[in-house]
Amino acid sequence: MSLLRTLNTKAKTQINTGFGTNASDYGGRFVNKDGRPNIAITGVSLLDRISWYHTMLAMPRWKFLVTIFSFYIIINFVFASIYYFIGVEFLNGVTSQTEIGKFGSAYFFSAQTFTTVGYGHISPNGFLASSIAAGEALVGLLSFAIATGLFYGRFSKPTAYLKFSQNAIIAPYKDITALMLRLAPYKNTTLTDAEARVTLGMTIEENGKMVNKFFPLELEFERANALTLNWTIVHPITESSPFYDFTPDDYANINGEILVFIKAFDDMFSNTVVDRSSYTLKEVVVGAKFVPMYHRNSAGKKTILDLEKLNVFTEADISFAFANNKAASS
Repeated sequence: MSLLRTLNTKAKTQINTGFGTNASDYGGRFVNKDGRPNIAITGVSLLDRISWYHTMLAMPRWKFLVTIFSFYIIINFVFASIYYFIGVEFLNGVTSQTEIGKFGSAYFFSAQTFTTVGYGHISPNGFLASSIAAGEALVGLLSFAIATGLFYGRFSKPTAYLKFSQNAIIAPYKDITALMLRLAPYKNTTLTDAEARVTLGMTIEENGKMVNKFFPLELEFERANALTLNWTIVHPITESSPFYDFTPDDYANINGEILVFIKAFDDMFSNTVVDRSSYTLKEVVVGAKFVPMYHRNSAGKKTILDLEKLNVFTEADISFAFANNKAASS
């Protein structure tokens, strides 16, 4: 029985996924490893297609800090250049005789004005210099208000704080095999009422045309009361699974992606948080099993969750499953 026929007759398809079905117009992954859609928008200007607020909240911490400090340095350089070109003689208190020293004095006067510190050693003299200083003070107040809002938004944003294993695995499960992936919380937050949904997206040929098909994967447990330790999400590979007739070579050669969606409740923020990730079929390790991640401490009074073992697995023999599936198909 061909793979296409097996998928169409035994596995339930999912239509309303939010992803396109025309495989010839789709490039790369459906979802990046970090959970963001692998989509680039064109047809509108950069300012219209990017939410700068969301961008600043979502960017990595080091990029955010570099952006803030770079803006501070550049804006003061711009105002210092303005003061320098209109003439530092309009800045009372500049005593340096060298051009570099004059520009340095203008720069530090700009920084004091921008932050509204105003030490008083240098002060503007004349209408033009005073007007520029007044305008810079306003820009400084608005900039620090925006920066404060961004810092608060990043600090207070409800986030799932989950780490996913780098690989999914095909592991022994009871008398059959199962697709398994693992996740774990990595901060001191409490997530409850967690819910998982896993979907397989595949590019297959249908009526002479390559199309994207999506198959919801039935899980051993779709919900967890609390995420305090790691959670191994298990999809048993039964006759109704789209993976039922797969061979080890199929995982390496077929173009497919496993989409993982996690939703949980954060009781600290009293809000629902979500996280996403994905695994291409080439990132699925066939014939493996995860090693335990947690153990009790030496005193026996606390459980230790070792996040370094999140993606650690050992080899496992699952040849029996492929032999049984082949015999059943024939």
